[in-house]
Amino acid sequence: MKTYTLNEVQDKLIGTIGSPNRDKFEYELQMDMIGNAIKQARKEQHLTQEELGRLVGVQKAQISKLESGAGNSTIDTVMRVFSALKAKVKLQIELPATSINVIL
Repeated sequence: MKTYTLNEVQDKLIGTIGSPNRDKFEYELQMDMIGNAIKQARKEQHLTQEELGRLVGVQKAQISKLESGAGNSTIDTVMRVFSALKAKVKLQIELPATSINVIL
């Protein structure tokens, strides 16, 4: 029986790194992870979606969409949500000749 690495399986089923399908998959996975982190932090602080929305200045529906990974949200909204949850956010951007680290 032939065995495959996780990378080989991902390349075959999702697409190679840099392909549109793989980029879409990676984006959706990241948004899902961000949504889960928001939901977990909100619940740990005993906040409802409506209460968090009030703190951030958005509707409950926007918090619900963020938590479920549905729809598009601006980085500003995501940052305001994490700020309201008193979370430390690190943003790392790597370009070919430059690396930028921002801690918010």
